Amino acid sequence: MQSHTMQRLKKKALGLIESRMLKYGQVLEVRKWEPSTIIEIDLHLPKTTMDTWHEVPYIKCKVADLTYRDYTPSGWDADTQTCTLFVDANHNGAGSQWAQKLQKGDTVSYVSTNSTRQTPNVTSSVICLGDESSIGHLLAMQQLTLPSTRFSGAVVIGNQEHRNQFKEYLRSPLQPIARNDVYGHHSLTEWLLQQSYNLQNTFFYIVGNNTMVVELRKLLRKQGFNSNQIKCQGFWS
Repeated sequence: MQSHTMQRLKKKALGLIESRMLKYGQVLEVRKWEPSTIIEIDLHLPKTTMDTWHEVPYIKCKVADLTYRDYTPSGWDADTQTCTLFVDANHNGAGSQWAQKLQKGDTVSYVSTNSTRQTPNVTSSVICLGDESSIGHLLAMQQLTLPSTRFSGAVVIGNQEHRNQFKEYLRSPLQPIARNDVYGHHSLTEWLLQQSYNLQNTFFYIVGNNTMVVELRKLLRKQGFNSNQIKCQGFWS
């Protein structure tokens, strides 16, 4: 009984702290890519200053009671304080369930926005590699890349319909490629080996599941790229 009371008091205290920290935004539109395991969410965040986003940002969204998930906004407009989230809803977790239920006009609660500390190098070539969970992050990299820098790369997407929709909906030089293995690193390795890159002035950004990130980094190191040219961000195992 005492343990239950302590848990209840702790939850109440955390709820009070949370209520002071939370900010609120509004859902402007929800687009579900059929099948609906990729969800595109347009948000208006009036309490967020986007003109300071010089590195890839993330938003810590409340997705359930005292439960938060980090999502990368892409395609933001500082003047209208709007942005888009891409949620990989292929996993039956709290974030996926939250995204599946969102509708136009809903209120979104979030604690803060922060930086992932990733920004494209001022160089001749930026190559981005990722999976479904990193679509927002890679598109944010595209938005931050200077016009004088060559931006390209590939994102491994398991569903053929989603690959078609990626090409149809998004103005991006990123190539959607088929997933031929669980984590996608074999598929991206095959794609990489068909490309030709200069060892100088080329930087790789690998974002997505940890297994893919680790294996692709090993491949690029074997090809002669140094560790400073390979920027990694792992999301899940």
